[in-house]
Parts: sequence; structure tokens; C-alpha cells
Amino acid sequence: MSRPLKPPALLPGSEVAIVSPASAAEPDRIARGLTELKRLGYKPRPPASLTPDHFFAGTIAQRFDELLAALIAPQPCAVICTRGGYGVSTLLDRLATHPLASPRILLGYSDLTALQVFLWQKLGWVTFYGPMVAAGFDAGSGSPSGYDRDSFQRALTETQSGWHLELFGESLITGSVEGTLLGGCLTMVQSTLGTPWELDTPDSILVLEDVSLKPYQLDRLLLHLKQAAKFQDVRGIILGDFPDSAPTVPGSPSACEVARRVLGDLGIPIVFGVPIGHTVRPLLTLPLGVRARLTALGPGILDILEPAVSP
Repeated sequence: MSRPLKPPALLPGSEVAIVSPASAAEPDRIARGLTELKRLGYKPRPPASLTPDHFFAGTIAQRFDELLAALIAPQPCAVICTRGGYGVSTLLDRLATHPLASPRILLGYSDLTALQVFLWQKLGWVTFYGPMVAAGFDAGSGSPSGYDRDSFQRALTETQSGWHLELFGESLITGSVEGTLLGGCLTMVQSTLGTPWELDTPDSILVLEDVSLKPYQLDRLLLHLKQAAKFQDVRGIILGDFPDSAPTVPGSPSACEVARRVLGDLGIPIVFGVPIGHTVRPLLTLPLGVRARLTALGPGILDILEPAVSP
């Protein structure tokens, strides 16, 4: 891959396509999220009225048609997902047969990791790991389970330079490194193994987060990636705060202790407990596919070294 493809910036008054490629979201949360996007000065197009199909927002055909229409619309606009859950992976084989001419902003987290990895591996698109309509925007800026407005706006609007992010975590191994920011939801990164869009991780600062994992499950997921050589030549690692992952047995290791034990011998900078993806704190927006510098010291600092969007 010669260089990342950056989408056009999100400008005041821009149209925003809202899609539901995974699970269904609660209507009242969608409504609150749309109100917040309008408050920010954007023009969200409400998602299609899909009939839930099992644990999906709609059938495979319905969800695929909605997503593809947003990704190939003649007028490039941002694409923001309603929520994660499960279902994006069911669309990728179909998406692989359709040319996507020009990049555009894709914003989401959790199950959307599958699509973000696909777009990076197949097309080199820069995408954005951050709030969704019914999972971040609905709770508002700076609120518990809401989103961080500054990192959202810098990621999607800054066209001239990089920017600086406080990570609010805990440095497990100190140091400073540069690399390409990649990753997302740990379970979904693992699920790409063996697929045609398996995530290439060398020279990356790898972002990994998840929710409701028992510590032994976190251990198993990290160990699998380690045994699959996915940490080989990784420059540094940013870990989420893994909510709802308390030890099930008194005295057994915590998620942080598991991460320290499994990853500690890699000898690379690692910051744990960052409010990304699944978090009860205002979640940060991270651009995936751009160069960054991780400084693992105290709560950690991430310097984005280039704009993630084009003028």
C-alpha cells in the first residue's frame, strides 16, 4: 500500500448518511443522536426503516444495500453508524465484489471494526474509531457514555496538521514510538484472522478494546493474537478500559493484570485504560490509518502526526 486514502473533511452543513449494518438500535437513542448531530451543524439523513431480522437490524440484502448506497453516493458525505452489536461481517463478501471509487468518512466502533479493517486492507481507506448515533452521540458531549467533542471534530475536520490527545490511561510499559494507528474491537480484530482482509499489524500502534470479557477470555484473545504473530513488529499498543470485565473469582487477575502478563514481554510501550470504543467515559475519536506517536508515560499521550481528512 503506497499511501493512505483520506476522505474529504466534514464541513459545517455537510450531509451525513446514517446506516445500520449490524444490530438494531433503540429508536429513542437514534432520535437523540440525530438531534446531537444537528446541534453540531450537520444534516443527518435518518437510517432506512428496516425490520429487525433475528439479531440484525435487517436482512443481509437490506443492510448491504443501505451501506453500499452510502459508500458510493455521487456526493461524498460522512457515513455514521447507528450502533454495533453484530452483523457487519455478513456483508463483507458482497462488498468485496463492488468497486468503491473514492474514500469517505466512516465513523463507528465495536462490530464496525470488521468494515474498518476491510476498507484499510483492501483499499487503504482512513476510517474513524469513535461515537455512533445511538452509542455516543445520543448521550451528548462530555457526558458518561457520551463522546469527546474535541477529538471528534479534530479527527473529522482538521486538514492542515496533526493534533495532540491525552489518553487518560495508565502506562504499563513506558517509552515513545511512532507507527500507523490501526485496530479496534479486540474480538473483531481476532475474527479477521484467516480472512482475505486479515489485519496486517507490522509498524502499527495497535488499538485494542472490548467489553464484557471475563479476564480469562481476554487472556485467550490476546494469546491467540500473540501466537498468530500479530504483535510481531508492532511498535506500541493502546488498550481500552474493558468495562464489565471484573474477575469472576476473588483474587484472580484483573483485565489490566492479564494485559500486563500476556503483553509485557513484548518490550514495547503499552497504555491501558484509554476511553475508546466501549467505555463509560466520553469516548475519544481515533483516526485509523494515519501516522501517530505514542508516548507511554503516566496517563499516556497520542500525537496524531498528519491530518486524517483532505480539504
